[in-house]
Amino acid sequence: MSSGRDRIRVTHTGSLPRPQPLLDLMVAKERGELPDRAPFEAAVRSAVADAVKRQVDAGIDVGNDGEMGRVDYTVYVAERLEGFGGKSGILRNPDVEEFPEWAELLRRMSSPFGRRPACTGPVGWRDFAAVERDLSILRESAEGAGAEEVFLTAASPGQIARFLENQHYPSHEQYVFALAEVMRREYEAVVEAGFLLQLDCPDLALGRHQQFAERELDDFRGIARQHVEALNEATRNIAPERMRMHICWGSTEGPHHRDVPMEEIADLLLEARPQALAFPASNGRHEHEWRAWRDRDLGGKLLIVGAIDTTTNVIEHPRVVADRLVRFAEVAGRERVQAGTDCGLGTFAGRVQVAGEIAWRKLGALVEGARLASAELW
Repeated sequence: MSSGRDRIRVTHTGSLPRPQPLLDLMVAKERGELPDRAPFEAAVRSAVADAVKRQVDAGIDVGNDGEMGRVDYTVYVAERLEGFGGKSGILRNPDVEEFPEWAELLRRMSSPFGRRPACTGPVGWRDFAAVERDLSILRESAEGAGAEEVFLTAASPGQIARFLENQHYPSHEQYVFALAEVMRREYEAVVEAGFLLQLDCPDLALGRHQQFAERELDDFRGIARQHVEALNEATRNIAPERMRMHICWGSTEGPHHRDVPMEEIADLLLEARPQALAFPASNGRHEHEWRAWRDRDLGGKLLIVGAIDTTTNVIEHPRVVADRLVRFAEVAGRERVQAGTDCGLGTFAGRVQVAGEIAWRKLGALVEGARLASAELW
């Protein structure tokens, strides 16, 4: 993973706006109305090629496939693994209970892909060829666009366990470590293909005010440490510099007043093997948390600073972006900072939170802001 030696490099979290023709095919596939997968596969290939080229043209240094073929960043694994079926229970969100008016707004913008199966049997690979297709499509698109450094996202064991309910294993710990052993094959394949691996780990922050809202903070920290240990076990054969991890408190525009402070989990994140940590740092609940990294030994980690808020349609001024990056550079060192986004710009297929072209303009502001910050820091 290249650190910035003469400028701040630019990346993002993963998901990007999907074109409508692809979304239409996704819906048909979800409803079982697509007997021939060829049109869907062709649409994914075209969307990935376009997304990679747009990222290169926009000045994104480290881009990806935009997660074009996935309905979200977690449920995709249930289509590829054995052991999933039925339906997960309702994922409790105390904010929905406290703010019913906001909850109604949230329902109006929900994704048409609401399926969350549960773990009902031993997990194992059923369709590893789907992973190989992702790698092949991304390689082809990256070579065609001249992308030099590319990443691919994958759900972490803890995130899968958070989102897809365990109805089979005797304990949460056994479920998480079973997932770690199975997902290890996907993680290693991404790196062997020449890509950076991004592990999506919202469970390490979001899990506090949702799945484990009733637990004491120390109890949650114990569970989060268990998730980190599972992630480390799953990536034991991968060099840290070939990995990054994303943590967040949820991609939804909402209250976020229950979010666990970064100060309470930063030490746990530093125990994870991936070299780079990507996290939100520009929204109204977490922008002040650059302070959590002051006087903290990063141990060689890179910080991918979320300098763009992915819950609003406001296009940030590049100077605002630059100020956010400079603040982190002053705390962690300019070579340790990369410019990123708070979360994905298309986290759930079909749920439009940031309009497509505005999302791309926001990425343009990110690139320009990184240039301004670099000129100030070097």
